[in-house]
Amino acid sequence: MRLLKCWFCSSNIYPGRGIMFVRNDCKVMHFCRSKCHANFKMKRNPRKVKWTKAYRAVRGKDLVNDSTFEFERRRNRPEKYDRELVGKTMEAIDKVTAIRHKRQQRHIEKRQLVGKAKDLKEARKVLEDDIHLVKAPVAQAREKAQKAKLLAEEPANMES
Repeated sequence: MRLLKCWFCSSNIYPGRGIMFVRNDCKVMHFCRSKCHANFKMKRNPRKVKWTKAYRAVRGKDLVNDSTFEFERRRNRPEKYDRELVGKTMEAIDKVTAIRHKRQQRHIEKRQLVGKAKDLKEARKVLEDDIHLVKAPVAQAREKAQKAKLLAEEPANMES
């Protein structure tokens, strides 16, 4: 079974699915669905459309440069059948898949750290702005009195 890649969004196209577009210069383009074909006809750039794999790769949202992908490309080449080689390949596929999943998970966690830090900073700012809603009025009055007392003592300390 031969799987094709969509020219626009890079997703898999299974047999019996999709649209084939042949340009006047005999360049063949395959599209997985009418959404991709319509965007192509509107001359949209896949790197600027948020739901495409090209956009995610350009923005660093997906793990693109990984050595496990090279193994997958090599695996798809036809080779002479050898039972021992097939057994080793099947074991290697499982190991490579596990490694890829771990790397993708690490990549996602690393991306999310930025957002978590930003959320924490915003939460602190909101808390500082609205602290009067959290603290009791009596405690606020005590703090204001202490600050006023410290400000009154400072000029006296500067004169001596």
